[in-house]
Amino acid sequence: MGTARTRANRKYNEKAYDRLYVTVPKGKKAEIESRAKETGHDSINSYVNNLIAKDIGRRK
Repeated sequence: MGTARTRANRKYNEKAYDRLYVTVPKGKKAEIESRAKETGHDSINSYVNNLIAKDIGRRK
């Protein structure tokens, strides 16, 4: 079942974050991951969140 800490982290994440699931064609994940690293992001999640924030900021 996991440690108490793992369960606590999971419970917090469920309250604090929404999840989005993105599907991309085979091979694109590696390309996106590579671009994320090139632009200084430590994860695809960080990269995608940054892109979304920039796009939303332009629309306001």
